[in-house]
Amino acid sequence: MSKLIKRNEIPLVMDALEKMHPEAACALDFRTHFQLLVAVMLSAQTTDVSVNKVTPVLFEKYPTAEAMSEADTLDVQEIIRTIGLYKNKAKNVVALSKMLVSEYGGKVPGDYSELVKLPGVGRKTANVVLAEGFGEARIAVDTHVFRVSNRIGLTEGKDPVDVEEQLMKRLPKDQWTRAHHLIIFHGRKVCHARKPDCEGCDIKDICLYNKRGGK
Repeated sequence: MSKLIKRNEIPLVMDALEKMHPEAACALDFRTHFQLLVAVMLSAQTTDVSVNKVTPVLFEKYPTAEAMSEADTLDVQEIIRTIGLYKNKAKNVVALSKMLVSEYGGKVPGDYSELVKLPGVGRKTANVVLAEGFGEARIAVDTHVFRVSNRIGLTEGKDPVDVEEQLMKRLPKDQWTRAHHLIIFHGRKVCHARKPDCEGCDIKDICLYNKRGGK
């Protein structure tokens, strides 16, 4: 059996996901490009819900790059200590803020190559910031996108970069950002890592994982 669904089946999958998850959107709370950048960075290996619980206090105390650049790392640690990897994230938040102030006038750059120079900012974070903050067509591959895309047969990627590149080739550019949100929501609500709800899934007749009997 092929590891990829047919190209003419991709629009059917995307239409079904849209009907299943019309509310799909960025779940992080933010008001500015800086707050978006910090929130996305904090969300690595933890849930958006957990991040949204700590950022109100964090952003009230340190709303800008200038304010955060002068923060005591231990204070930032204390505010975000309920999320995963909080010590390293606190260090990176303060460090990237200092870099934003010293090299970018306190503004978040709208350029991929500049974003990934910032401490703690990787490919996924940069893509989300560009999509949500600057309106660029981007596909950010997190654990949900990686798992679901490979399961369905949208991709057969061995790593996140591979999946990102395959999705960009197989989806129209104007659908990239929307597809990112739809696939994430599907992974959170239906196509769970350990026990996907295949019976309750509207794309089960196309999905290769379901056709293989859950393999």
